[in-house]
Amino acid sequence: MEKAFIHGFVLAAGLIFPFGVQNLFVLQQGIVQTSFWRVLPAIITAASCDTILILLAVSSISLLMLQFVFFRTLLLSAGIVFLLYMGWVNWNSQPETDREKAQEGGRLTVRQQVLFAVSVSLLNPYALLDIIGVIGTSSLQYTGQEKLIFTLATISVSWFWFTLLGSLGRFFTSLQRDAAKKRCINRFSALFIWGTAVYLTFHLLLS
Repeated sequence: MEKAFIHGFVLAAGLIFPFGVQNLFVLQQGIVQTSFWRVLPAIITAASCDTILILLAVSSISLLMLQFVFFRTLLLSAGIVFLLYMGWVNWNSQPETDREKAQEGGRLTVRQQVLFAVSVSLLNPYALLDIIGVIGTSSLQYTGQEKLIFTLATISVSWFWFTLLGSLGRFFTSLQRDAAKKRCINRFSALFIWGTAVYLTFHLLLS
């Protein structure tokens, strides 16, 4: 039991800790929202999406789906288009010079947070392939209660990590009041997202 928990926890941590589009979105909302409670929609949605993907992965349903070349190609292509669009939105985002407007810039409503979190979670093929390919494959060595413990360990990492990211964002709220710094953050985000899209394009062409 202990081995399954440690394995699941360490494996999930290794996959989620590297800074990706999903992490960047939750951190950004932590920075621009007025309180931690207003970041909860992004946190809960991102963690819930990961939970669903992990449950699919350990049930081996998603592993079967990835065996179809057409499905993988469609998934990667949709993800690349989505990342290119997200990068364009971030790059062209122009912070207002007026302080009140600058504070509102990037602050999404509950509905927008949910939609964006679902998008960066479910339309991000890099995350999907990590969860399905790595967690799903690793879970095959466990059965019964050990598999349950492994699954709960991986899910707990997602909930802990996104809560931590949303909380950390509150320590950087001063950045949203500086238009120049905010522009730099947005453009760094765009370059990061585009870099992920380029990586996935190479992966698609070579697969």
